[in-house]
Amino acid sequence: MKALVLGGGGREHTLAWSLSRSPRVDTVWCGPGNGGMARDVKIAPIDASDPEGIEAAVEFVKREGIDLTVVGPEASLVLGVVDRFEKEGLRIFGPNRQAAQLEGSKCFCKDFLKRHNIPSAAYESFDSSEEALRHLEDRDAPVVVKADGLAAGKGVYVAKTLEEARQAVREVMVDRKFGSAGDRIIIEDCLQGPELTLISITDGTTIVPVETAQDYKPAFDGNTGPNTGGMGSYSPNMPLGSDLVQQILETVVHPTVRGLHEEGITYRGALYAGLMLTDEGPRVLEFNVRFGDPECQAILMRLQSDFSELLEACIDGRLSEVEPQWESRPSVCVIASSDGYPGSFPKGFPITGLDEAEADPDVKVFSAGTKRSDSGEIVTSGGRVLGITALGDTLEAARERAYAASEKIRFEGLRTRSDIGIPY
Repeated sequence: MKALVLGGGGREHTLAWSLSRSPRVDTVWCGPGNGGMARDVKIAPIDASDPEGIEAAVEFVKREGIDLTVVGPEASLVLGVVDRFEKEGLRIFGPNRQAAQLEGSKCFCKDFLKRHNIPSAAYESFDSSEEALRHLEDRDAPVVVKADGLAAGKGVYVAKTLEEARQAVREVMVDRKFGSAGDRIIIEDCLQGPELTLISITDGTTIVPVETAQDYKPAFDGNTGPNTGGMGSYSPNMPLGSDLVQQILETVVHPTVRGLHEEGITYRGALYAGLMLTDEGPRVLEFNVRFGDPECQAILMRLQSDFSELLEACIDGRLSEVEPQWESRPSVCVIASSDGYPGSFPKGFPITGLDEAEADPDVKVFSAGTKRSDSGEIVTSGGRVLGITALGDTLEAARERAYAASEKIRFEGLRTRSDIGIPY
């Protein structure tokens, strides 16, 4: 079997690596991929982040005889890459364009949750800044302001004061900080409690939760500093058989998949529920229509069964026949970032020590913000550069192994949080 992963970050490296471990898979491509990923898989000269790129991906799959395509990033899903592939009779893992609206439009998502009585924060939606600012005159802070469309994870403002909320409205709707993603906004109540996520795979009927994970969004130790795409993760953060997981499945995930079906939408793919554990129970903060990053790294490091079989069973609507098997040992993923991230940062620094870090068989380094220089060196090219991921007999042992491996890696400006894997 030949497989293709669409995307170029750490999540996509993890997906491609997981497929490469399958005895059923002979060749794994990733497009556009990244420089460090080329150590494990073949790089395809395609980027399905726009309509032209999707067409190029279709042609590549036909030309190379690809049997299975897996979509990593949300942008490709929202653009309808799955619909385009299915029109050509090509096998692809991920939700179609209608289903991807759960992440692609926060207004769609909130209206859907309300229609189906799925617990979430009270909200109002607005398509003009004037209406939104008038609404803020009649309510108290804190509030959450969200751009409707995709904003690379940066379109959510937790405003502690009304002035912060007004500034958020102006940035999104007047200054157009996120372009057309800010044509509409949501203003919702600010929920209180710890955040958690649950990722499931569903074929539209059967729902299979994958192992749990916790990520670390703030840039600095102690969960301080600006939010990022994620500075690390660990798995598990709660047992799959726990009462809390069952409660989330019963009150959020099953009603969501069922509600979509009632509206004529079959959801096939990974469904990421971002939740706040309030005093009244779990409440939906957001849905993502793909694996999280860096949760994916920690979770799939622990997968023992065949990843390709799981994905194909989902595509074929026979997920009930497959039960994924998980490593009992926990895992920790430490992100090595460029100094300055999530703000501006320099690029192009050579990366060394990757082979030394992976000399331990319980360590895998997933590449994200990397590329190949003209001389063939692997160099930095993004904010989150590497995801150093390790297994251990205990969570503390996994932490120690991940950090020991990270110390073998060098590039100018390398920065990590020192508290990844410590529960909070």
